[in-house]
Amino acid sequence: MTTQPVSSSPSSSSSPYDVFLSFRGEDTRTNFTDHLQEALVRKGIRTFIDGELVRGEEISPALVKAIEESRISVIVFSENYSSSRWCLDELVKILQCKQSKQQIVLPFFSRWICQLYDTKEVVMVMHL
Repeated sequence: MTTQPVSSSPSSSSSPYDVFLSFRGEDTRTNFTDHLQEALVRKGIRTFIDGELVRGEEISPALVKAIEESRISVIVFSENYSSSRWCLDELVKILQCKQSKQQIVLPFFSRWICQLYDTKEVVMVMHL
């Protein structure tokens, strides 16, 4: 399994990433999550997003490390998020980090957001 993280330029923070994005790729990668990630990076927020991970039975150690080393986890809940074993494994690790490291966890409900607003409008609001 390989990961190809995408992040903005490094800063002096002790955490390599400000934000870890957890999402179901086939649901939100091209219509919400990519726009969100681009907006975060434009603001200088170091963001981990997986680069087309190879499917397997377990999430990779690199992904676990990225979760552990992020200050904030953003979970993009989508219609099929809970049907992915990987997403659920990520969620468990994120909640463990919330408990043990006081990591901030921010949930987004993508279907609800996208029904109310055009995705680009949501990202524009976040960009302000």
